[in-house]
Amino acid sequence: MDVKQQVSEQEWQMRVDLAACYRMIAHYGWDDLVFTHISARVPGPEHHFLINPYGMLFEEVTASSLVKVDLNGSKVMPSDFDINPAGFTIHSAVHQAREDAICVIHLHTVAGIAISIQAQGLLPYSQQSLFALASMSYHDYEGVALNPDEKTRLVADLGTNNFMILRNHGLLTCGASVADAFLAMFILQRSCEIQIQAQSSGVELRPIPAPILAGIRTQADQVTRSMGGALAWPGVLRKLDRDCPEYKD
Repeated sequence: MDVKQQVSEQEWQMRVDLAACYRMIAHYGWDDLVFTHISARVPGPEHHFLINPYGMLFEEVTASSLVKVDLNGSKVMPSDFDINPAGFTIHSAVHQAREDAICVIHLHTVAGIAISIQAQGLLPYSQQSLFALASMSYHDYEGVALNPDEKTRLVADLGTNNFMILRNHGLLTCGASVADAFLAMFILQRSCEIQIQAQSSGVELRPIPAPILAGIRTQADQVTRSMGGALAWPGVLRKLDRDCPEYKD
């Protein structure tokens, strides 16, 4: 089936961007075999979404292989693959509650889970962490995300923020584009890596002073709307065009 010929130009571009995001997550080693997800809303009035085919490695995802579903997780376009129901519980909750959340990324990185286990969560140890902390929320662990009732609590905890740490579970970011959500995750993941590495040094750590963090938080809307995803994203695509151009197939 030639998917490109059956969808709008806008949907195809979203498919290409989302496939690129999957490939970059795999490039950085942030994937977890087939067990995490990135979703994106298809442009248009329908609440349709693209998500990874369950069982396909992130490094294998292409624009055509992405599965299109509705808010109930039902396929609205033929596909040989199913989707992960636990993954869609989380993503559908955010997409349904947040019209601005065009792309949602959920990962199980080692550094992200390590920070999610710490009682204090992410701390203001780096400049990177300030951008995440300016729009940060937490959601307590409730087990594998198969309970639809958890959706209400998850979106309430997320609120209007674009960064979330899922306790004992992993990381989540959302954005108005794939580029913005990816850059948010890059910042959050890097912040977690820095914190874990700094803590492992065994020396006394100096957090960034509270007034500086407070100043960032008062400008949270400006910070999160100006993450500059569109600035970095073309470079990401150029890298993929060199290394694995088949992502656009």
